Amino acid sequence: MNDIHEVSLSKNGPPETVLPAEDPAAIESLNEALGRPNDQIRNAVAEVITNWPNNLLAWAALGDFGFDRVESYAAYRVAYHRGLDRLRQSGWKGSGFVLWNKPENLGFLRSLEGLARVSYEIGDIEESERCYHFLKQLDPSYQK
Repeated sequence: MNDIHEVSLSKNGPPETVLPAEDPAAIESLNEALGRPNDQIRNAVAEVITNWPNNLLAWAALGDFGFDRVESYAAYRVAYHRGLDRLRQSGWKGSGFVLWNKPENLGFLRSLEGLARVSYEIGDIEESERCYHFLKQLDPSYQK
C-alpha cells in the first residue's frame, strides 16, 4: 500500500475518498485465478489471499465464489472491515463519498454490496438494509 491518499475537500459537497491502488502483482494473480475453470476458481482465489491477505478485490472474489453462503458472508465481512480500516487510513472521517467509478474503491464496494446481498439471503434483513443504505450514502448514484 502506498502512502498517497486522495481525499477531495470540495465546497460543492461531502469529501471524496479514493483508496490506494492494489498491488499490481496481486491483481495479475487474481485475474489469472478468475480465468481458471469454474471448479478451480474458489481455490485459486484463496491462494491469492494467502499471498496478499490485504487485497480487498481478492476477498470480494472469494465472497463471489465461496463454497456456501456462510463462507461468502465471512469473506465479504473481512473485506468490508479491512476496507473501513483502509478508508480511515486514507483520510475518510466516517462520511463522504467513496465512488464506484474509481477502480481503487471496487474491492471495498463490491464487498459491501456482497455483504448486503448475502445478509438478505440468510435472513438478516436489518444488516442487509444497513449495508444497502451505506452504499447509497457512499455513492448516491448506486443502484441495487
